[in-house]
Amino acid sequence: MGVNAGDLGDALVHSDEVVVEVQAVAGRSPTRIAFDRLRKDKVAWVCTIVILLMVVLAALAPLITKAMGIYWDISDPNAPSQSEVLDFDGYPSTGPPFHAWDPAHPLGIAPETGADNFAYLLYGLRTSLIVAVAATVISTVIGIIIGLIAGFSRGWLDRILSFITDLFLSFPYLLAMLALAPIIAQRFARNESMLGKAQFLSLIVVLVLFGWMGLARLIRGQVLSLREREFIQAAEVIGVPTRRILFKELLPNMVAPIVVAVSLGLPGFVAAEAGLSFLGLGLTGIPSLGKMVSDAVDYYADYPLYLWMPVGTIALLTLSLNLLGDSIRDAFDPRTRR
Repeated sequence: MGVNAGDLGDALVHSDEVVVEVQAVAGRSPTRIAFDRLRKDKVAWVCTIVILLMVVLAALAPLITKAMGIYWDISDPNAPSQSEVLDFDGYPSTGPPFHAWDPAHPLGIAPETGADNFAYLLYGLRTSLIVAVAATVISTVIGIIIGLIAGFSRGWLDRILSFITDLFLSFPYLLAMLALAPIIAQRFARNESMLGKAQFLSLIVVLVLFGWMGLARLIRGQVLSLREREFIQAAEVIGVPTRRILFKELLPNMVAPIVVAVSLGLPGFVAAEAGLSFLGLGLTGIPSLGKMVSDAVDYYADYPLYLWMPVGTIALLTLSLNLLGDSIRDAFDPRTRR
């Protein structure tokens, strides 16, 4: 069957009118997918804003208290004397619980000591965040290194590191603080400033010593599954140094579990610091949220606000960190579709 020249010309004309739209397919890494999920998570945004606000308040505590003219340390030469802010019974002469709200002391004054509650709360929040962040960073580094070495090595080194990990897991950190607290208190009893520094450092050391094991076991399990992969075996065959395999090949493939472990471990350290300070085993020489709770327990019947301030701050901080950790865990989970 022949084809007319006119039909061929019409076909050519019509072919020019056909528009084919081709959409470019852009690949996304798992990390990019996780951050895209986090950007759409309203709970994660609210928790992030709350945490950043607390961090800013804690970081700017000296500037805020200086601008407002309030003091947490009654020994400061510029601080008002106890007779100026306290009644004869030891309760505040202005503000709650027995007087109207005082804008000069927005959260009231501490009984017996005369310290400003808002100033003490800011410095206590600062101390708790520094302890929690320092313990989280150091324990994360230790857990990653031990987990990488234990998982990649074979034989006696893996068994020794696994035994050390199980040994630390079987020993509660509360017993360590019970043994360490009276020694430090007796050693630095005559020097309040040194006592605060010694308690600060010892608390971080104890939290680190008993906080790295979970991440180490997690990393070890991940390495055991990754070391048999083709790209690791190929790196070993061509003679890539072990240190490069650990930190250039294995570690980048474990960013997701490390981020999740850190986000969930940070609130645990905040709660641990507050609990130890409340029991008198943590910080007693410097401001702390747990120390503020401990001081406020005896005045709860007449001055409940004094107790609810640090309790509410601890609850809000730990809740925000936990919810943010849950959001990060869900975002990095490949089985989650939100």
